[in-house]
Amino acid sequence: MRLDSRNGGFTLIEILVVIAIVGILASIAIPQYQRFQMRSKSVEAKSNLAAIRSAQSAHFSEFGVYVAAEPTPALIPGSLPVVFAPVTSGFAELGFQPSGRVLFSYAIATSADGSGYTAEAAGDLDEDAATQYWAVPMPQASGALVPARIGCNVGNLTPRQLGPCDTVFGQSVF
Repeated sequence: MRLDSRNGGFTLIEILVVIAIVGILASIAIPQYQRFQMRSKSVEAKSNLAAIRSAQSAHFSEFGVYVAAEPTPALIPGSLPVVFAPVTSGFAELGFQPSGRVLFSYAIATSADGSGYTAEAAGDLDEDAATQYWAVPMPQASGALVPARIGCNVGNLTPRQLGPCDTVFGQSVF
């Protein structure tokens, strides 16, 4: 019998090398996957704000004023979707009702004369206490933007354009 013969299988070194390679790949892939999930969940805010913008335009063309709405849901949701109940807010007047549960809280601030508004969405999708804000500002008759209700800094936004409120060094966080 030879001392250097093997009966098959892997050595401890080979197994450790494979585990190290899998660990390195996982440390790269998992954060990328989480970032991808955040971006896909952010689509809800963009599509609902676009629907609010359309509803506001229709309301303004009929009544000559934009509608304000309290934050709905009242608390900013976390990673689990919650019920959107617009019964006591301006959303019911606009006829805005998202399909299903929502991951964002929505609000609309209007100018005193109703000639401008800022529709806003806020959510904490990963529950890290860093709220994600999206908004669409419609300037009032004077050209000034209406301050948001939940916490978006409208100074970072382009009038009439839907976009993220939170920026880092001039680039969108999402």
